[in-house]
Amino acid sequence: MNPMPKPSTSIPSTLRRLAPYLREHRLRIVVSLALLIVAKIATIGVPLSLKAIVDRLDPRIALLTVPIALIAGYGVLRLIGTLFGQLRDTVFERVAQRAMRASGLDAFRHLHALSLRFHLERHTGGVGRDVSRGTRGVYNLLGWVVFNIVPTVVEIGLVTALLLRELDWRYAVVTLVTMAVYIAATIWISEWRTAGVRAMNEVESLSNARAVDSLLNYETVKYFGNEDFEARRYDADLHRYEDAAVKTENSLALLNGAQALVIAAGLTALMAMAAAGVVAHKLTVGDLVLVNTLLLQLSIPLNMLGFTYRQIKQGAIDMERMFGLLDAHAEVRDAPNAQPLRIAGAQVRFENVSFAYDPQRQILHDVDFTIPSGKTLAVVGTTGAGKSTLSRLLFRFYDASSGRISIDGQDIRNVTQQSLRAAIGIVPQDTVLFNDTIYYNIAYGRPESTREEVEAAARAAHIHDFVMSLPQGYATQVGERGLKLSGGEKQRVAIARTVLKNPAILVFDEATSALDTRTEKIIQGELAEIARARTTLIIAHRLSTIVDADEIIVLEHGRVAERGTHASLLDQGGRYAALWTLQQQAGRETAARSAAEMALEMPP
Repeated sequence: MNPMPKPSTSIPSTLRRLAPYLREHRLRIVVSLALLIVAKIATIGVPLSLKAIVDRLDPRIALLTVPIALIAGYGVLRLIGTLFGQLRDTVFERVAQRAMRASGLDAFRHLHALSLRFHLERHTGGVGRDVSRGTRGVYNLLGWVVFNIVPTVVEIGLVTALLLRELDWRYAVVTLVTMAVYIAATIWISEWRTAGVRAMNEVESLSNARAVDSLLNYETVKYFGNEDFEARRYDADLHRYEDAAVKTENSLALLNGAQALVIAAGLTALMAMAAAGVVAHKLTVGDLVLVNTLLLQLSIPLNMLGFTYRQIKQGAIDMERMFGLLDAHAEVRDAPNAQPLRIAGAQVRFENVSFAYDPQRQILHDVDFTIPSGKTLAVVGTTGAGKSTLSRLLFRFYDASSGRISIDGQDIRNVTQQSLRAAIGIVPQDTVLFNDTIYYNIAYGRPESTREEVEAAARAAHIHDFVMSLPQGYATQVGERGLKLSGGEKQRVAIARTVLKNPAILVFDEATSALDTRTEKIIQGELAEIARARTTLIIAHRLSTIVDADEIIVLEHGRVAERGTHASLLDQGGRYAALWTLQQQAGRETAARSAAEMALEMPP
């Protein structure tokens, strides 16, 4: 698989990626921007109002009267600035949340569309963290760019124009120089910090992925007593994260210090100029208040500008991996004119199929067989012979390197994946259940089914009585990966789920090999019941489970070595007969040991 693309973290390119998520909310965006402009105009009007009030109260230039109208206007401007800012946030919140939701849904759908190969090569916990952080980055980026960068630029422009009109060009020049130095220092230091933030994110994703992997394999950790090993490995990741976080925080302190220095220098210079103007009687006390208020007011967006730039860069970094996931190539795709699969008799045909997971290692070589409608074909062979690969190719998790797989004469590469998989049901060896209720796990076979249909499927799988004996019945939680249920109980849930799906084609992928002999015989009978009149592919380890198959194929090193019925293969005296003899002998030895153990346990 090609490595996951790494998109640019430049802000313009990131905004372009977000544009499709914003188009449906044009009206809300326009209203939000209008509210923003009104709020900023009111905010800039506050210092002018304050100047007028102070000048009216100065006995040197006006009568000493209380300027009630100006004071009221001051209060109204304050209210408008705050109120319209809040209204802007309220109107835009739906836009940001919807973009966050839509991008997250796109990523989730795309992850399900990617090939099995992609998911086998990646840590699920890390991918989940990337999507979560990416959707949060969408929300942050929209908020900071649309309602912090734009307002700050507008406010800076208004303040500069006001200084030019009310005072003189020197004030505007000092203000612009201060802002230019501030912005340049902020961007330079923030760019330097970006590498550290990215490293911190990568370490966090890795540690999260390893922690999830360890917890998912809880039993394996316990079997080998590796709790301390897992803790040490996790602590090593946390230590790396700690070092990266400390470096990032130290660089943040440097950035804040540099910003404070620039602002303090600019404010001091401007206040000194304004004070000198008042002493020389060139400016009024109101002008001094105006300069002071404007600069203090301007320092707020300037301070926010630094924080905003960091947040925007952080959002771009957070979205980098999510967009990389969205850009990842789906190995298996529907053909441009793919049609739904049409089931007539559900005949399955493998025609000279070859396949390799890796070009260096061929798995299947010209495998050719047919499963007639309503018949059962079993595939046996040693581990690594390619048996389970057949089911993965049939489900089209991968495409064959050469050859053709067809159902009722239709090449599965020319039908939609959804219709293909809807026609096939599988009972795997390792049944993995969702960490939800028994009802949810059975109903997953057909989520729109009624409760009566779910219970009927459970009865067909002979698990209904067991479920009803539980205190919470169908509402019983099965635990992570179904660990609260026994192997046989999990298999019955899997059978019920497949019965509910009601597929035309069944695949049993070593469905009973992990069970004890008694449970295997019971479940084998249940599998035979649901396989009746359905086209069935059985991938088997224990030969005793497939003696009634209509045809048996023996795979060796990815090639069909033998084929025939159970009786004919025994008559051939080949590989199948040798495997049968070995398993029968092993079975007799196991039975003898069990009988001896029971005899020892019985009282004399």
